[in-house]
Amino acid sequence: MNSKGNFNVPFGRYKKPEIVNKEALTEAHAYLRQSNIRLLNNSFEKAVADAKPGDFIYFDPPYDPLNKTSSFTSYAPAGFGEKEQVLLRDVYQELNARGCKVLLSNSDTPLIRDLYQEFKIVTVRASRWINAKAEGRGKLNEVLVVGDYYG
Repeated sequence: MNSKGNFNVPFGRYKKPEIVNKEALTEAHAYLRQSNIRLLNNSFEKAVADAKPGDFIYFDPPYDPLNKTSSFTSYAPAGFGEKEQVLLRDVYQELNARGCKVLLSNSDTPLIRDLYQEFKIVTVRASRWINAKAEGRGKLNEVLVVGDYYG
């Protein structure tokens, strides 16, 4: 989202994008009704508050900026800066201690490596196609932070 709370990521390079696929939506609706899946519109802290040992939780937060000029962290009007990264780490630690299977992806930055230094950190290469500057697109290092009970 942008700072006004509006969607700001393009749908892709489709000539005639199918915005509403009635058949797929009907199938997804039926599946969600019969499954044990819940969709929430909530803060990450509230979304995982009732997680139990053995639950799998994957966090894909707004990534820590790679440098001062790549400071896009506004997936929500309030932003997602260092303070929120620290809060996320605290929630991650608590869930891990509770026995949840936690996994998190983020930028490969000193802040993220420092925050999650007690956990296994795996470096992965990921393609990035959304960037205001062309040189910021392509393969970048990211990290996966693996909790104690994962696997």
